[in-house]
Amino acid sequence: MVTMMDIILLEKVENLGNLGDKVRVKPGYGRNFLIPSGKAVRATPERIKEFEARRAELEKAAAEAKQQAETRRAGIDGTEISIGARVAGEGQLYGSVATPEIAEALAAAGHTVERQELRLPEDGPIREVGTYEIMVHLHADVDATITLHVTAEE
Repeated sequence: MVTMMDIILLEKVENLGNLGDKVRVKPGYGRNFLIPSGKAVRATPERIKEFEARRAELEKAAAEAKQQAETRRAGIDGTEISIGARVAGEGQLYGSVATPEIAEALAAAGHTVERQELRLPEDGPIREVGTYEIMVHLHADVDATITLHVTAEE
């Protein structure tokens, strides 16, 4: 039998809920991720009262964070970057192109992006020469798309 814990979300969490929602999660997820990262607090009667007193402040901060993400999206969306990689036969890469290389290439193009914000295609790191659409997850409600060209290094 799995016990659950009640928490109050302090910001929107993808696939879980919005700011102020009281949700039930597995204790490990709450204790090890949501609470330490500041995304939630335990739903005790005192915390509920404290949250209601701070609700307007938290909603304003959430709106500002979303606006900053929208501004970043305007600068990043549609950006095209190119990464050269060593290639074996038939377009196969010797290694792979993953989030660190993509973040570095975006920084060289003048866009600051964290590795955690990059969403690779479903099959993971890129292992072939080609053109790929990479999602940049800037906020729970804001995503940008960049085009990545992986080319053979001379």
